[in-house]
Amino acid sequence: MASPKPIDYGARMTDPNVAKRAAAYAAANLVQDGTTIGLGSGSTFLFVLERLAERIRNEGLKVRGTPTSNGTAAAAQAHGIPLVALEDIEQLDLAIDGADEVDPQKNLIKGGGAAHTRERIVAATAKELVVIVGENKMIDVLGKAFRLPVEVLPFGWTHARRRVEATGCTTELRQKDGQTLVTDNGNWILDCTYPGIADPAALAKDLDSMVGVVDHGLFVGMTGRVVIASDAGDVRILP
Repeated sequence: MASPKPIDYGARMTDPNVAKRAAAYAAANLVQDGTTIGLGSGSTFLFVLERLAERIRNEGLKVRGTPTSNGTAAAAQAHGIPLVALEDIEQLDLAIDGADEVDPQKNLIKGGGAAHTRERIVAATAKELVVIVGENKMIDVLGKAFRLPVEVLPFGWTHARRRVEATGCTTELRQKDGQTLVTDNGNWILDCTYPGIADPAALAKDLDSMVGVVDHGLFVGMTGRVVIASDAGDVRILP
């Protein structure tokens, strides 16, 4: 297997992408020939696509991808990575994605890029979810630093908001360019501020049961390996 492009570690103080690229390349190197994989979203995942395209060119890697967002689909096509609709497959061999927070039990908060609903669907369809993060995303308790995204239907969203806030958070309707952000699914996002999420499984269960809530960014018990990169580009894998 070809090695990733060498990284100039001396430039790490001015290149914030060193850790992102190192983790993404290490995860892309886990992809085996002939597999169908879930393609995550976000800036870190763009480096996964970069490495997969390099392996396709240099190694003849045969792989198909199911994207988690319209943006990922466009980027994958630009890199020449064949795509397949999730509806046309029974199971994914692997899914690779980033995370906004990872706790010691490998529970996640995702959704900074507003794609968490599709990301959860794709992750649930995969044999394994491989998560790529920098060391700064490894935390003790979810939700203390990063707000939990909850996707809601626009119809009656204020009522869904009250139900969500009853779980002990304050909420803010996500905006972009001065307008309410609309997800790829046509919905809105409530960014929820908690003092910390002591029991992610219990909160996920509560949110799953709420009328008007489409999905949320808590990934509980879904993660396989976690690929972690330091600012210097050193990589370790948490099994």
